[in-house]
Amino acid sequence: MVTILIYSLVAIVSTGVIWKGSEMLESSSEKLAIHYQLPDIVTGAIVVAVGSSFPELATTVISTLVHGEFELGVSAIVGSALFNILVIPGLAGLYGKGELTSNRDLVYKEAQFYMLSVAVLLITFSFAAIYAPVENGDGAILGEMNRVLVALPIAMYVLYVFVQWQDTMDYEPEVEDADIKVGKQWMLLLASLAIILAGVEGLVQSALTFGEVLGTPSFLWGITVVAAGTSIPDAFVSIKTARAGKATTSLANVLGSNIFDLLVCIPVGVLIAGVATVNFSIAAPMMAVLTVATLALFLMMRTHMLLSRREAWFLLFIYLVFVVWISLESFGVIDTVPGLPPA
Repeated sequence: MVTILIYSLVAIVSTGVIWKGSEMLESSSEKLAIHYQLPDIVTGAIVVAVGSSFPELATTVISTLVHGEFELGVSAIVGSALFNILVIPGLAGLYGKGELTSNRDLVYKEAQFYMLSVAVLLITFSFAAIYAPVENGDGAILGEMNRVLVALPIAMYVLYVFVQWQDTMDYEPEVEDADIKVGKQWMLLLASLAIILAGVEGLVQSALTFGEVLGTPSFLWGITVVAAGTSIPDAFVSIKTARAGKATTSLANVLGSNIFDLLVCIPVGVLIAGVATVNFSIAAPMMAVLTVATLALFLMMRTHMLLSRREAWFLLFIYLVFVVWISLESFGVIDTVPGLPPA
């Protein structure tokens, strides 16, 4: 019990550290975006999104490189993607300035490209299970991912960056370049990365300890505690942006963060390890849940090009149902995901 209390405190403090580092990172990223005169949708989908996704990237790196827990990193990324797609728009819709409006760029480019990202990652997992199966005795479908295979999602992200670059080429800034000390902002950005790394290590340690002490798979704590801890800074940034009346940037940040998480963060773990085993029996149901959540947000964004308060509450309800379901599954109360490993 004492251990649980101690590591609960560690998780809370680590989340605060990540929050502070993310604030620094996003502030410097936004100022650099202003300096380089990038359009709002590119700022949200690339600059701020990559900056706010650094905690998730750090989770994959630390889980794989330091702890040899690639699956923990994957679960944290998928959990973070669900948190981003359900909780962040939900909270931004409730606490933002009026209803959260979208536009055709978000619906027909960002949202649909994100759905393609989910499909590409699922195809990558499928290829691993089909062409590099790993034998095991518990009936789970395992596959080995290597550096060649993860080139597929990375190539997809390169295409996404190219599309955003095309938007930048067509963009004419409305405001003159602000007086920003570029060197100072780059130094603050690098310092924020170090702070985030320290916070993520605390979260990963907490997840591993919770799994060991409570007799549950670390997967559960990766997809809930670590995922929420790394995504809470995103939530506050998006709420703040929505309250400032910049709904486009807020939603673009959510979608851009998820695209980066799925197409870059997970492959980075494989690039570091050389090879990594993915449990397709778990990955397929999780990607199915992510697909349903994505479709829910897409349909709500598409109806009248705005997210109403009722729709925002519904997104939060979907996330609550997911957390209850995966908790019951991990504690062995139900068995709808047969590939979920024991602690």
